[in-house]
Formats: sequence, C-alpha cells, structure tokens
Amino acid sequence: MRRYKELVIEKFLLFSALITILTTVGIILVLAIEAFKFFSEVSIFDFFTDTEWTPLFTIKHYGILPLLSGTFLTSFIAIAVALPLGLTIAVFLSEYAPKKFRNFIKPSLELLAAVPTVVYGFFALTIVTPFLQQIIPGMSGFNSLSAGIVMGIMIIPIISSLSEDALNAVPYSLREASYGMGSTRLQTAFKVAVPAASSGIVVSIILAISRAIGETMIVAIAAGQQPRLTANPFVPIETLTAYIVQVSLGDVQHDSIEYRTIFAAGITLFVFTFILNNISHWVKNKYREEYE
Repeated sequence: MRRYKELVIEKFLLFSALITILTTVGIILVLAIEAFKFFSEVSIFDFFTDTEWTPLFTIKHYGILPLLSGTFLTSFIAIAVALPLGLTIAVFLSEYAPKKFRNFIKPSLELLAAVPTVVYGFFALTIVTPFLQQIIPGMSGFNSLSAGIVMGIMIIPIISSLSEDALNAVPYSLREASYGMGSTRLQTAFKVAVPAASSGIVVSIILAISRAIGETMIVAIAAGQQPRLTANPFVPIETLTAYIVQVSLGDVQHDSIEYRTIFAAGITLFVFTFILNNISHWVKNKYREEYE
C-alpha cells in the first residue's frame, strides 16, 4: 500500500513537471511562429536599427530601439532605487537587528510583493508624479522617473530578502575571525559578510532586474505610451510590456502585421529575461564551485 501511494505521488509530481515544461514550450512556440511571420515581412536589421516605432501610424516604422530604451531606462531607475535600499535593509536585518525584530519586519517587508502592480501604477501616477512635479517644474504628467521609482519600491523585497538569506548563510566563524582581528561590526558586515555572500546578492540583483524589465501595469499607467529614443526621465516613454498591453486592448485587426508586432516585442522581451535568468544561474553555480 505504501509503495502504491509513493508511485501515485511520483507520477503526480512528474505530471506537474511536464505541465510546466509543456506550457513553457507552448509559449515559446507561439511567440516564435508569430514572430517568424512578422520578420518575413519586416527586415530584422531594420527592427534592431531603426530609431522610430510607429507600426500603428500611416507612415510605419518598426524600429524596436525606442521601446528598448524606455524599458532599460525605467529598469535602470528602479535598480538605482532598489539596490542601495534593499542591500542596506538586508545588512541591517542580518547583522544588526534583534532576532524578534527581524522575524517581524522581514515578512512585513515581503508584503510589498503581494500588492497588485496596478495599485503601484496609480500610486505613481497620483502621488509620486505630482510630488515630483513640485520639485521639477515642467516634468510631464507621464514620465519614466516616477514609474522607475515606484518599480524600485516594488522590487526592494526581492533584493532585501534574497540578500538577507545569502548573508545568513555566511558561516559565523568568518565574523568571529574578523572580530578577533579587531574589526568593528560595520567593517565585518561590509568587508567580510557582504563579499562572502556576493554570489547570492548578485543573483538577487539580476532577478530584480528581470522583474523590472517584465513589469507591465506600472509603466502602462505612469510612464505614458509615447515610444521615443531618449534618456530623459522627465518625458513620456513606452516600454515593451506597455506596448503589448496597448495593442492587445486596442482595435488592431488580428493576423495583421500591426498585431504581430506584439509577438516580435514579446520574443525580444523573452530573450532578454531568459539571458538574465541564465546569467543568475551561472553566477550562482560559479561561486558554488569555487567555494566547494
């Protein structure tokens, strides 16, 4: 009877794993097939070199660079906000905070990840943007700065939680050796614990970047829908995900080249996130091999 139960559980786990794999393969196939149809009509060279993205206009251009620049700009702002705050929180929780306080504040901090992103989007549009406009006169009501700041707040739990776990995994003997050499707690934290946990910290940063690149609702609500090749954070921009939402909810005819642009944008987004996730796995495995 026990053997029968174990066999049922084993087959159920195998079935669950196969569903995950088949779903992933299905997504990739749909993106690849529709993107192939798109690139059979649009030059892939123009796609990656043209500086205008106007597939819904009368004069059509299919250069993905404006969407990429908007995506990278908001992601850069998000990481610039989340990295120092998230790493500081992780060091504080791991090296300074009492155990009871850490057990209370860490789950509370992770609640930020449970807030719907549409709430973050309206928070950026109705609270953060008006506040920034008082400081920066002339800033547009839709801009990448407020969207990036709120995205940074959203991904703080990713960096702080994973980095804190990595810091806790550092053997306490390293800290004791540092204290024995006369180091202070601050020196031990940033010159011993953080370097020793660098693999986990780097992985958390890469995963946070992937999360920022794939964010949809915040940029769709707060950043605007004007694709432009710019590094100015005070003007409206459009990201890959925001464009996909715009076309998916619009009146674009299915099976048209305009509709297939969302699959070209989608597979571009997939490639970038796939590369980042593989880099994170490579970094984790590389440091693990070095320590072993």
